[in-house]
This record gives sequence, C-alpha cells and structure tokens, in this order.
Amino acid sequence: MSITAYEGHYEGEAAVWLKAGRYEAAILPGIGGNLICFRDTENGYRFLHEPGAEDMEAFKANPGIHGIPVLFPPNRYEDGEFPWNGQTYRFPVNETATGNHLHGFLHTAAWEVEEFGSGKSESFVTVAIKVDENHPSYQYLPFKYTIKLRYTLGEGGLSQQLLVHNDGEERMPCLLAFHTAINAPFAPGSTAQDYLVKLTIGERWNLNNRMLPTGTFQELTADEIALRDQGVNPFYAAMDNHYTAVAQNGRNRMELTDSKAGVTLVYDVGTSYKQWMIWNNGATEGFFCPEPQINLVNAPKVDLPADEIGLFGLEPGEYWEETSRLYVK
Repeated sequence: MSITAYEGHYEGEAAVWLKAGRYEAAILPGIGGNLICFRDTENGYRFLHEPGAEDMEAFKANPGIHGIPVLFPPNRYEDGEFPWNGQTYRFPVNETATGNHLHGFLHTAAWEVEEFGSGKSESFVTVAIKVDENHPSYQYLPFKYTIKLRYTLGEGGLSQQLLVHNDGEERMPCLLAFHTAINAPFAPGSTAQDYLVKLTIGERWNLNNRMLPTGTFQELTADEIALRDQGVNPFYAAMDNHYTAVAQNGRNRMELTDSKAGVTLVYDVGTSYKQWMIWNNGATEGFFCPEPQINLVNAPKVDLPADEIGLFGLEPGEYWEETSRLYVK
C-alpha cells in the first residue's frame, strides 16, 4: 500500500496531501485548517463537498460549506452578544437577516502546519492555531488558547483528533463544531435519490424566527423519526434543524448509505458533541451538512443547565480532546 504525505497545492492554494492506498485527502492550513477533500480514488468516491476552480473565490470569501470547516465558537449568537464569567463579549453581527453573529473566527483564519509524515500503515498531518493578544480574533474573544487538529489517513479511513488547550490565566469557553459538508451523491453513477441518511438525534430544539433556540423542544415528524431509526433521503425537505445528540449502540454518528453502490459512509463523532445541526441548503441535491456541535446554539444566553446544553469551559492549563472518524463500510 502506497503511503505518503507531502506539501502541494489544491486549486492554487497551499495544501498538505495525504495518501494511503486507495484513499487521499488534502488540508488547507491557510484557509481555516479546512480538510477540503477525502476521496477513494479506486472507486471514484468524493465524500466531501469540494470547491472546484470556479468556486475558489467564493470559498475563500466564505469557507463554510466545503470540506470540514472548524467553527469556534459555532453557530449563532443573539445580537453578537456572548456573556461569559460575568462579562459580555461582543462579536460582529455578520448575519444581517437574523441580526446574529454566525460561526466564530477560526474557519477563516490561517493555521500553521506543525508536522506531517507517514508510517507503515498511515499518513498524517497536524495543523495548529495559537490565539493570543496578537491574533485578530482576540479583540472579540480575549482568551489565550491553542487548538491542534490532526488528521490521519489509513485503511480505516480518515481519523480526526482535536485538542484545545487553555494557555491563559482565566477560565475560557470551549464551544466548537464542524460544518462538515458531505456529498450526496458521493459515488459516480449514483443520484441523490439513491441515498439514505441516518443520524443519532434525540429531540429537536424549537427555534424562533431568528434561528435561536427557545429552550423548548418540538415533536419529531415521521421523517425525523426515520432519520433517527432507519434512514431518510437527505433532501426530503429543507433542513436547518437543531437536535440533541443521543448515542446509539455507544456511538454518536451519521451513516449515509448509497443503495445503488451498496456502501455506507460512516461519520463517527465523539460523544462530547451533545448537539447536531443538519443543514441541506434548502433541500438542494448535491451535498448536506451534518454538523457535530459541542454546544446548543446561543448557549450562553439560554437558561438551561450548562451540561445539558454543552456550555463548558477550560480552566487555565486544561485540555479538551475529542476524536472523530470518516470511513466506509
């Protein structure tokens, strides 16, 4: 099995490429540390929504719907306000339709390549971002921290290891998600109608007209019960839905089955992700985003128990770590 890791380019952008047997992947350190593609070259599968040459300018301007963007802090914050430890931090309101701040500061930031290489059975890359008073985002979220993201490619698919460390002197918020963009179809010769998605959802949060949770739940529809239990087409209706995550068989995951090709893509995320967002671009066939999320949307302004809504912090010197994996069965 050919295994390698090397510096190269993806549509003109600096990239680190990983190869291991039939799999290949590429990460863009300079654009949010975004893992921009994961492919099975033998079967022609492209699992992630990749930007083509014609999409690169739009992608660079708003790198939220391709690859695996890192959102920190994720999703929406009412009026751009982020109360924490007796202070209220103010983020730019960048979603004018709702008057909210959306998606934080790291998916557009430059990350550094820490190391890359290959061993007998896997290739790997680690990228990191260090935020302190010299980083542009510090003016909005004035905490010192380091985030490391390590991807490993091998026979078992693509594994992701995430590490957050509080470098500062005060308790910092640790709210994070991945806006993972999955192709449906991912196989040549298949159509979107050949696909069923299953997701380990629990209850659906009720969202108001600003897409912020009211703190209550709404009843699951028959299609959402199918999404949880046996699978449903990912484009059955327009989805911008927020759910609690409830593990099944000890695991928190999305399974996307191509009934024509007879394969299932598994996105197995850690159980620290207590919430899911699922967004399908207004039911537009081609790709959708099952987004594992630590915290409830707008969590700092929701009056519910912190552990229930994933509103947690790291004390000085503390680490938080979680792993996920994309693989085929």
